[in-house]
Amino acid sequence: GHWQVTYRWARRIAVALVGGTVLLLGLALIVLPGPAFVVIPIGLAILGLEFAWARAWLRKVKERSGDLVNYFRTGGK
Repeated sequence: GHWQVTYRWARRIAVALVGGTVLLLGLALIVLPGPAFVVIPIGLAILGLEFAWARAWLRKVKERSGDLVNYFRTGGK
C-alpha cells in the first residue's frame, strides 16, 4: 500500500541523513584530531544499507585500509 512507499522513502532519508552526518564527521576528523579512519567506514556502512555507491566506496576503503595496515606492518616496504 501507500504507507510502504512512504516508509521506504522515510527510511532512505533517515539512512542518508544519519550516514551522511557520520561520513561528514569522519571527513572533518581527517583535518581535526580524531579517529577519521574509524568514523568514515561507519558512515559508509550506514549509507550502504540503502545506497549501492556507498557499498562500493566502503569496499574500496576496506581494501585501502588493508593496504595501509600492511604498509605499516611491514615498516613501509
